Amino acid sequence: MMEAIQFRFSPGRYVLAKALGRVYPGVFTSRLGCVAYGDVPEPRLPGPDWIKVRTRLAGICGSDLNLIALRDSPSVSPFASFPFVIGHENVGIVSEVGSAVTEVRPGQRVVVDPLLPCAVRGCEPCDNCRAGMPNRCLRFAEGALSPGLLLGSCRDTGGSWGQSFVAHRSQVIPVPDEVSDENAVLAEPFGCALHAVDVAGPPRGQVIVIGGGVIGLCVVAALKLMAPDCRIVALVRHPFQAEMARRLGADEVLTPRGKQVYPAVAEALGARLLRPVLGPPVFSGGADAVYECAGSDRALNDALRFAGPGGQVVLLGLAAIPKAIDWSFVWLKELEVQGVFAAGPVKTPAGPVSAVRRAVELFAGGAVDLSPLVTHRFALRDFRKALAAVTSKGSSGCIKAVFVVDEPGGGARASASRQAAASSA
Repeated sequence: MMEAIQFRFSPGRYVLAKALGRVYPGVFTSRLGCVAYGDVPEPRLPGPDWIKVRTRLAGICGSDLNLIALRDSPSVSPFASFPFVIGHENVGIVSEVGSAVTEVRPGQRVVVDPLLPCAVRGCEPCDNCRAGMPNRCLRFAEGALSPGLLLGSCRDTGGSWGQSFVAHRSQVIPVPDEVSDENAVLAEPFGCALHAVDVAGPPRGQVIVIGGGVIGLCVVAALKLMAPDCRIVALVRHPFQAEMARRLGADEVLTPRGKQVYPAVAEALGARLLRPVLGPPVFSGGADAVYECAGSDRALNDALRFAGPGGQVVLLGLAAIPKAIDWSFVWLKELEVQGVFAAGPVKTPAGPVSAVRRAVELFAGGAVDLSPLVTHRFALRDFRKALAAVTSKGSSGCIKAVFVVDEPGGGARASASRQAAASSA
């Protein structure tokens, strides 16, 4: 058995928590919600091509918060299998290898690319996997594994919010000694940003990034590396996010609130504001590309307004069922709207490679250091405190919270880890 945080779906819990959560958000992490901390069976190697990883750090992602607060669209439920241990951002130590594994050895530090496409499922490659786009796999609900898009959504693999999880050899990326755990655990979110810039095409001209969370800040860093000639404007909520956005390469950072948002953005982009007969101002002009990284209805609505004619709107914020979105700008400005899922591939002269692997390479080469983004650490048992810090950024000052995960079996080292996690939290 091992410590873990599990998502346990049942129709009754879902309906009850969904209804009560509108007035009492604490229900989502209570016994009435779908999330539970406790002992669960440790996952076993599914076959000779698999390894077991002992988790060191596990990131708390915005998608995890959407899951826990039941904001995900039911449309994605066929691509999950319950109950599952949450968590896809990871860095850990190999603790066991299958008989066919030669790439890594026990005791080696690794990051696992969390995607669960054909190669992981024992399927013949689908057309998308064959083309090097495993994030567009056609078989996320097929093959030798239970359904799951990612590690942390499949009941067979476990997730990084547990002391151990298993991964196929094709997912495993060794971590060089010069890469810190803090950078390594950010390889997946930084990979998402690298993939977003790559799949949309590195922009030129003016770019606005909406959102000062980890994904927004990672996009700023990715743009600075991949499109150094573009002018990056970051729109964030909190001063500590503004400071980090500047540090990572944003040319201008905006922190307006309420009615000041539109004038501030228009001035930064050199656009004019026009007054319609009803509703918010309309932009004449705007950004060449907008990266929406907040996932709220307001952010998506604003992204369409901020883009200039012929511009791109790149969606990373995982908005599920947005309301009151004015889609007129899509046809009025002939916008290109690009969705982004996970840390898919990035193009290289040698062909597409995993964006997670590319992120590790960039960390190792000193091209970027994202370790300062990790601001809060918690033990698994303190998951309610961790989620509170992440959802109350204004008061907590949290950019990235991670779980410091104990070793299976506990002991003195595990006890010390718990104490360190609690004191840093």
